[in-house]
This record gives sequence, C-alpha cells and structure tokens, in this order.
Amino acid sequence: MPGFELFGEKEKAEVQQVLDTGVLMRYGFDGMRNGQWKALDLEKKLEERMQVEHAQLLSSGTAALTVGLASAGIGAGDEVILPTFTFVASFEAVLALGAIPVLADVDDTLTLDPDAVENAITTRTKAVMPVHMCGSMADLESLKQLCSKHSLLLIEDACQAIGGSYDGKPLGSYGDMGCFSFDYVKTITCGEGGALITNNTEFYQNADHYSDHGHDHIGNDRGAEGHPFLGYNYRISELNAAVGLAQISRLDDFLEIQKRHYTIIREALSSIPEITFRSVPEKGVENYSFLSFYLPSAQKAKAAQLALGSAGIDGCFYWFDNNWHYHTKWDHLKKLTSLGPLSKEVVEGLPDYSASNFSKSDHWVGRNISCLIKLGWSAEEIQKRAADMAKVLKEIL
Repeated sequence: MPGFELFGEKEKAEVQQVLDTGVLMRYGFDGMRNGQWKALDLEKKLEERMQVEHAQLLSSGTAALTVGLASAGIGAGDEVILPTFTFVASFEAVLALGAIPVLADVDDTLTLDPDAVENAITTRTKAVMPVHMCGSMADLESLKQLCSKHSLLLIEDACQAIGGSYDGKPLGSYGDMGCFSFDYVKTITCGEGGALITNNTEFYQNADHYSDHGHDHIGNDRGAEGHPFLGYNYRISELNAAVGLAQISRLDDFLEIQKRHYTIIREALSSIPEITFRSVPEKGVENYSFLSFYLPSAQKAKAAQLALGSAGIDGCFYWFDNNWHYHTKWDHLKKLTSLGPLSKEVVEGLPDYSASNFSKSDHWVGRNISCLIKLGWSAEEIQKRAADMAKVLKEIL
C-alpha cells in the first residue's frame, strides 16, 4: 500500500487508450469511443473479484458511502451507527443526507464493538456501518445477527481494506452493500475514485441513477433519458477508471507483497513480550496494508511513536492524536460547525458527544500504533526496517 508505488506500463497503456479517443466522460459520445468503456470494464472486474452481482463506480470513497446510503433510502433524521475510530468521510456521508451519525465504541479489533452497537440502537436507527480500518474487519457475523434482529442494513465501509475477507467472502460483500475508496493512497488507486458493490438490484439501480443526476440510462440518447428521481453528480471519469482497471489486475500481487512485508515486521516485534497485536476475527483475513499493535499504556504508545519517527522510521501512526481519524479531534462534528444552516433533524438529533463516554475506545486506540506496509520496499529495506523497529521499541519498553 499504496498502489501508486508500483505504477507502470499497464496504467500508462490504459490511460493512453482513453486519451487516444478523446472521450474522458464515462457516459455518452458512443461514436467517438472506439469501443473504450473503462468504467464499465472496471465495474465488471470488481463484480468478478468481489463475487457480487453489481458494482457502481463513483468519484470517491466518500461518494460511494453517500450514494450507498441514499440508494438504500436513508435520509433526514435516520440514524446510522459508526465507530469512534474511522475517517471523517464516514460521518460526512451521513450528514450530507441529513441523517444522524451515532458513534459507538470500538474493541480490540479497532472496529465496531457489537455490544456497543446494540446499546446504541434506537427506533430511528436504519443502518450499522462497520469501518474496516487499516486493513482489518469487525466481528461481522455478530453485527449481521444484530442487523437481522432489528431489521437494519449492514453497510461495510471497506475503503481501507480491499482484498481482505471474512468467512470466505471478500470484504464489502458480506453485508447489504460495501464501499471502497480508490484515492491516491489506497492499496489500488484510480488517483481519485470509489465504488459501491451489492447483490441488491434495487440499491444498484438507485445508485446508477442517483450518481448521474437521476438519469435512468435507458436507450442510447443521453439527452432523452428519463429522470425517475432527483440525483447528483458523483460520476467517475474514464481517465480515473483506466488507472483503476490496470490496478485491479495487480491487486492479488499487491496483497502478496503486503503480506510478506507485514509478516517480516510482525515476526520481529513478536519477540517483545510487552507488545500485543490487534485482534482479527477468527473468520477474517486482513489485507495486510497496516500492522497494528498495542503497547502497555497510552504513554508508552505515544513515546514509541515519537521514538520511531526520531529514528527515521516513517509511516507509524498514533491515531489517538490524529485530526482525521479519532473522535477526540472532531470538534467540527460535535459543534456542527457548518458553512450554512443544517437541517432541524441534524441539529436536534445529533447526540451530545461532549457528554459521551468512549473510554473503551480510548483504552484500545490510546495504546495502538499502526504501521503502514509499503509495496516498494526492497528485501534489504524490509529486513532493516523490522530490525530497527524492534530495537527502538525494546529501548522504549
């Protein structure tokens, strides 16, 4: 991770084919295309790789989450349960639809705690959105049982975990729908892009229309297409799709490299008794994009992250103090700081997070360090990195 580390001739060839046609938009201009439909081709590849009936490409992972929620009918005043540890896009997508993000604790998986989810369910809850942070997943079986019990949707935010699996199914395909990000720093990238996958034909058709101004895409005259409902513009371009088409053909190779590098570092750190590793559900397989581990205390974790950086070991993140990923830094959410007035449903429905107790999340995230696993390391570099990390951590502990 990320896929841009290994850009090469495949990406260049796919992009050049688009440039040769001059058609950068995914819809229309049929006569000029010379048979090139990169977005459609990438959607077919995603359907095959993710073992689902439908895939819809979007302009970003945030767009995929927004379109996915909208396509399932989630809107003003509906509650969506999210983890305290995620990327801000998760709650941004919920708020964009006038829905309410309800935060719940994470456990030692660094993802949604099923017990916390059950405690957060109300009569207004419509969906549970586990976020597969840093390449690994929640206890999806327990969450699916909860959703079935309460008639809720299970929407997987798999933006950081493409290539992982649970119970033999690709992440993103286990719930009612799954969302991916293909931005510049993901395991496979389009530069900017995202996708929604599902086996629900209604959700897919809604996503197809909603993401293109409500166009129903019936017939071969774009100007004469119908608009069965309101929509917006969340389209991907052919250029972005072309890059992704090359990258998805390399996904399994990338995963193999990540697993090899991850294993070397994990084995080096396993010799340190004070270090424990993130829990991965029994039926789960990570995509190995990050190695996440726990130190004995938050103080030790913070000191270790600083020491690793001082030693020139980059890419080791202490999320507890991160502005983008952890609830303690989300004042703009908690205070609903917005450029314009927000809906009554959001203003009145958002929980008072200043009074919330997320000590369980703090216990796990406060002691965690997550180290990015790069694709471009040489054999010598990864061995040296593993040894250097172990040396620095032993000195701290």
